[in-house]
Amino acid sequence: MRTIALEEHFATPGFLDGPGRDVKELARQAGGRAEQLMRDLCDIGEGRIAQMDAAGIDMQVLSLTAPGVEELEAPEAVALAHDTNDALAEAIAKRRTRLSGFAALAIAAPDQAAKELERRFSGQAFVGAVINGHHRGRYLDDKFFWPVLEAAESLGAPIYLHPTRPPKPVIEASFGGFAAPVTEMLSGPGFGWHIETAVHVLRMVLGGVFDRFPKLQIVIGHMGEGLPFFIQRVDVMSVELTQLKRPVSAYLRDNLHYTFAGFNFPQTFLDLLLEIGVGRIMFSADYPYASMTKARAFLDQIPVSAADLERIAHGNAESLFKL
Repeated sequence: MRTIALEEHFATPGFLDGPGRDVKELARQAGGRAEQLMRDLCDIGEGRIAQMDAAGIDMQVLSLTAPGVEELEAPEAVALAHDTNDALAEAIAKRRTRLSGFAALAIAAPDQAAKELERRFSGQAFVGAVINGHHRGRYLDDKFFWPVLEAAESLGAPIYLHPTRPPKPVIEASFGGFAAPVTEMLSGPGFGWHIETAVHVLRMVLGGVFDRFPKLQIVIGHMGEGLPFFIQRVDVMSVELTQLKRPVSAYLRDNLHYTFAGFNFPQTFLDLLLEIGVGRIMFSADYPYASMTKARAFLDQIPVSAADLERIAHGNAESLFKL
């Protein structure tokens, strides 16, 4: 059974010396597994392919790890996105049957980001874009960013919306008051990343993004960042209130796709399956932050038919990304 993994991360030395320098320094201080993780992030060659082979993963679609380029000033973001995409394009060209990618975009400069997406999507085997959350507290419902969304819809290029930390005032108000490591985890992978992404998606819906760009497709990870659990509840925000063309839940079912991304939890998968349906669920491992081997083992034991397992493992990704 072919397997395509969709939330798989990489980094470049330039990224780790720039927006990723805090991550790099924390890894240096921690040593051991953390330092190995940095090496795995930067390996988009034979070492990664060997780990894919060992885990039974046929293809990875790579994306620049968080915090990406979203928090940078526009000129620096444009330059780093360009250099990062160049590095990824070179890796893809060497291993087209094993690697593909999402383009990093400097959304601080929307017109340039739109041009970068067109260049990478149309000519270099990239299958869409990755956006690592908000830009300094501004979300994609802000019309400032809509040139990027317009380009994505026009090209048929899906956008992977990846978590990032909430804005600093939100961290202080909602996640502060604890020891620094607790706040770090609570506002990040322990909870805050996921809720931040769910709120971002709902802002896009309520801001009219999908009424304006009805063919736009967004991918989110971690079994839906909590949204499937609320998919019926959000419709208390009726169309009379929102002035949207459809109920909120309709956009979550028609404009979004959902991946595992390290959430190898049977109960969470079942909720996603029951609320969304098999046609919009796709496999991912969240490598190197999570284990490819464990993700592959989880995939093999999810309670679906053989035909539906094939769709989740590779068929839905092939259809959406033309892989």
